[in-house]
Amino acid sequence: MRRRVAIGGDRSDPAGFAQMVADHLDSLAARGFTETTIASRSDHLARFCTWAQVRGIDHPAAVSLPVLEAYQLHLLRARKANGEPLSFHTQHQRLVPVKVFFAWAARTHRIAANPASELELPRRETRLPGEVLTEEEAEAVLSAPDLSDLLGVRDRAILEVLYSSAMRRAELAHLSMRDLDRARMVIAIRQGKGRKDRFVPISPRALYWLDRYLAESRPHLVVPPDPMVLFLARDGQGIGGDWLSRTVRRYVEAAGIDKAGSCHMLRHSCATSMLEAGADIRIIAELLGHSKLETTQVYTRVSIKTLRAVHAATHPTGAVRDRGPRAGLSPAGGPAALCADETPGDDDEQREHDSAR
Repeated sequence: MRRRVAIGGDRSDPAGFAQMVADHLDSLAARGFTETTIASRSDHLARFCTWAQVRGIDHPAAVSLPVLEAYQLHLLRARKANGEPLSFHTQHQRLVPVKVFFAWAARTHRIAANPASELELPRRETRLPGEVLTEEEAEAVLSAPDLSDLLGVRDRAILEVLYSSAMRRAELAHLSMRDLDRARMVIAIRQGKGRKDRFVPISPRALYWLDRYLAESRPHLVVPPDPMVLFLARDGQGIGGDWLSRTVRRYVEAAGIDKAGSCHMLRHSCATSMLEAGADIRIIAELLGHSKLETTQVYTRVSIKTLRAVHAATHPTGAVRDRGPRAGLSPAGGPAALCADETPGDDDEQREHDSAR
C-alpha cells in the first residue's frame, strides 16, 4: 500500500503547509477516501509545497492566484526524465489536489479566501487506452507460463483470471478465497476503486486453471496460519501490484510480442475484444467497474472492426464494389451501425460540456 508523502516544514506551526496538509489528508480519511487516493493526493501536494517553499512561501495563507498560475506554468514547462513534457492529463492530475486543498482550507476558515477558486485547469485530452492484444496474441501470452512448475500453474491462473474478468491488478491482489463463487461462476470484487463492490464473471477456462492452481500450487505455497488470500507469492504472502505488472510484462516478452505488457493491457484487451464481438457498452462499463459511461466509451475508439469493414466496402480505394448491396453489409450493418454506441450530437454535447467546466 502506498504511504503518504511527508510535507516539509514545521509541524508545530498550525498555519504552515506541513500541519495544514496533514489535517487536510486526515479529513479525506474521515470522509472515506482510500489510503491509495490519500497517498496520491499527498504526493501531488508535496510537489506543490516543495515548489512554493523553495520560493520562500511557507504558509497557505501567503499563496495567491498569481502564485498558483506560476506553478501551473512551471508544470507546463516541466520535463520528464526522458525529456518529454508532462501531458495535460498529468498537469491536470497535479493541479486538482491543490485546488481541492485550498477550497478545503477556505471552507474550514484556515485561510481567509480561496486563491484557487479562479484557477482554470488545463483541458484533459481524450486518450485511447494503452496497447491491446489481438486474440491470437492473448492466447500466446496465456500459454507462456511453464506448467511443469507449480508457480507456472499459478501464473497461468493469474493471467486467465485477469483476461477473463478484466479486473484491475489491485483488485486481483486483494482477492480472498471467499470471493470465488464456483456455482455462479463469478468473483466478488470487494472495495474496488472508489470503495465499490461488484461481481465479475469468470470464464469456464479461467475457472479450470484457477481450480488447478488451488489443487496443485496453493497448498505448497501457503504458510500457516492461512492468510486466506487467493493468490500467494513464493513466501506464502499475498502478491503485490508491482510484482503482477512485472510478471505480465515478462510473459508478454516471452510470447515474443513487441508491446509494453501490463495488467491493464489484459484489461483493455478483454474490453476491446468483447466490444468487437458485439457486447453492449453498458455491460462492459459494469464489468470494468466504471461509474461513468463516458469512461468506457473510449473503447469505441479502439474497436474499429465495424469502421474498417464499412471503409473497405464503401471507399473508392477499398474493395471491389458492385451495384448491389455490399458484401456482408445488411441495412442494419451499414454506416448507421458505426454510431450504435453514440447518441446523435455527442460531439456538440461534449464541446458544450467542456466549455462549461
